[in-house]
Amino acid sequence: MKKTLIAATLLGASTSAMAVAPGGPGCGWGNLLFEGNSGLPMHLLATIVNGTSGNATFGMTTGTNGCDTNGSLTYSGQSLLGMTGVMEEVAQDMATGEGEALTALSVSMGIEAGDRARFNAAMHENFAVIFPHQDVTAEEVMASITEVMKQDQSLSKYLA
Repeated sequence: MKKTLIAATLLGASTSAMAVAPGGPGCGWGNLLFEGNSGLPMHLLATIVNGTSGNATFGMTTGTNGCDTNGSLTYSGQSLLGMTGVMEEVAQDMATGEGEALTALSVSMGIEAGDRARFNAAMHENFAVIFPHQDVTAEEVMASITEVMKQDQSLSKYLA
């Protein structure tokens, strides 16, 4: 049940992500076909055209189709930790130094499998810093996790 909840949360996080489109906001034939339109249906249609034909991937690789990979991706959606019940499970796992929620967090942060044991240990060792009080917010927790990772040579590479 716990695995299902975490998987559903991660899936929900990925489908609600509001990132600048890979390759740029005007990348792909879908954007060309539906240029000037707005709203969820039009964005979905453009995404479907780009995804089913593979033209956005081709455009990013070749620098065509209005695609440019020089810009930085951004994300303005909700943090994984901010989602209902996840932060409590992550806190419990950090307190013990292992668990499914902590693994899901490390995966969502791009921590490679070989560094996850170090990540878990660093989170466990710094639990009191990351969760200094009961009413800590998801933003404060993420800021503390980032600070802990900056101090660790093997984890700091994931913050670049």
